[in-house]
Amino acid sequence: MSDSIALSADVPSRFRRRGRRAPALVVIPSILTAAIVAIPLLYIFRRGFERGLDAYLALVLSAATAELLVDTMLLVGGVVTVSLAIAIPMAWLVARTDVPMRRFLAVAGALPLVFPSYIAAFTLVAVAGPRGYLQGWVQRFGVERIPEVAYGYSGAVLALAPFIYPYVYLLVIATLRRLDPALEESAQSLGMGRWRTFFHVVLPQLRPAVYSGSLLVALYTLSDFGAVSIVRYNTFTMSIYNAYRALFDRTEAAALSSVLVAVTVALILVEVLLLRRVKATTVRPTRPPQRIPLGRWRYPALSFLAIVFTVSLVIPLGTIAYWLIRGVTSGRAVDVLSQPVIGSLSSSVVAALIAVFLAIFPAIWTVRYPSAFARTVERLIHGGYALPGIVVALALVFFVSRNLYPLYQTFALLVLAYVVRFLPEAVAATRSALLAIAPVFEEVAQSLGRKPAAVMVEVTAPMLRHGLLAGGGLVFLTSMKELPATLILRPMGFETLATRIWTAASEAYYSEAAVYALLLIAFSAVPVYLLVIRPALAVRENET
Repeated sequence: MSDSIALSADVPSRFRRRGRRAPALVVIPSILTAAIVAIPLLYIFRRGFERGLDAYLALVLSAATAELLVDTMLLVGGVVTVSLAIAIPMAWLVARTDVPMRRFLAVAGALPLVFPSYIAAFTLVAVAGPRGYLQGWVQRFGVERIPEVAYGYSGAVLALAPFIYPYVYLLVIATLRRLDPALEESAQSLGMGRWRTFFHVVLPQLRPAVYSGSLLVALYTLSDFGAVSIVRYNTFTMSIYNAYRALFDRTEAAALSSVLVAVTVALILVEVLLLRRVKATTVRPTRPPQRIPLGRWRYPALSFLAIVFTVSLVIPLGTIAYWLIRGVTSGRAVDVLSQPVIGSLSSSVVAALIAVFLAIFPAIWTVRYPSAFARTVERLIHGGYALPGIVVALALVFFVSRNLYPLYQTFALLVLAYVVRFLPEAVAATRSALLAIAPVFEEVAQSLGRKPAAVMVEVTAPMLRHGLLAGGGLVFLTSMKELPATLILRPMGFETLATRIWTAASEAYYSEAAVYALLLIAFSAVPVYLLVIRPALAVRENET
């Protein structure tokens, strides 16, 4: 999963073509793609400095911006902390103990990924808000008001952490299953207890997975708009959106966006520095570890897992089902085969197809003809994934309103934003697939007189079909759930499932929001399992 934002390892020598330059057919499309992806970042800073350096510094160094930065980083810290507190114990219980139903729990622990943040937020408000049915239930016992947890900071943490902790969980559980148990057994033979062995031997080996997973959680939190808007917690994304929509102050929105970009880059650099201090290991386990018997701790462990699954799966699904049934029984009709479904499918499919096509060129360049220049171009392409959706959307608005106005508020511009934002997912999947294919077939085709274009179409592309399908599926899923870019760039009257859920939940039309939320979850559940959960859990689990 971290391949989406970080480059893969060096290309093995057996896949390199020494002494040969990459053909123009590969180089030119890759450079053009990187240039398109770089436009949002460059234009954000250009527009931010439009009023001059003094005005820019006055805004970004103001007390209001400092307070906004503190509030945003407090949310990032809280969500990362709670996610680690959930993910690490859960992964350890599933991978190393005799907790019952381990196979089921391994998959269930990653299922919250199917819930976009705005669905989690609207179910939280519906359950624990001032007018939620939890308030109605406790009033029967004389409790006039429950604690205010659905809004503000607590609401933002509860709407994010229980649903994005799988970014850490999937990496940690995969790492635990690859660790050699001999190190732990040696530590215990020297007198270390199980807890000391975990903290001094196991946990240090989990640092790469913890750092990478924490970065993914932090970047998700930093770029989130749907959850914080529903629970009314002010972050950079909220302020940027308000500056653009309410005040229509594009320069202020651009300046705040540049600060958000700087914070994003800083978080990535922190993760890079932390990983550099970790010594890589390639030791493979020679045998499976012994399952640790929980004994009297079995029921507390199951209680912990039950609480997590109740919050992250049972309550959201139950809330959606409740409001759906309530809407049907009250006679409120919702045309599900309408614009939101068509809009989501059409824009996501087109974005996935374009991203898959564009991903082929940089993947071939970096794998078959690796060079410093190729790696630089690939890093620029990956940079789009680190930009929050609202920043990409505003940058494209700024650019096309000045230079390509006919594209403003068009379907093409919306698709372009999806491609810029999620193209690295397709590149990472295509690159990984290409690394598994020896170049001998392409070399034979070229020796028989085939031109590079024919080789790509007739030989390379068919062999890459599984990687291309995986990359396209990931782009399709993330595009379908994207909210802030869609809200800003969609054409007049254009709706998607994401925008309809956000609008209905913001106006407290929960029955309508439930219908579209259920559709979005249904569209996401099977592909998320096939493309994200199953590969991440595919490390062979050896039972003892």
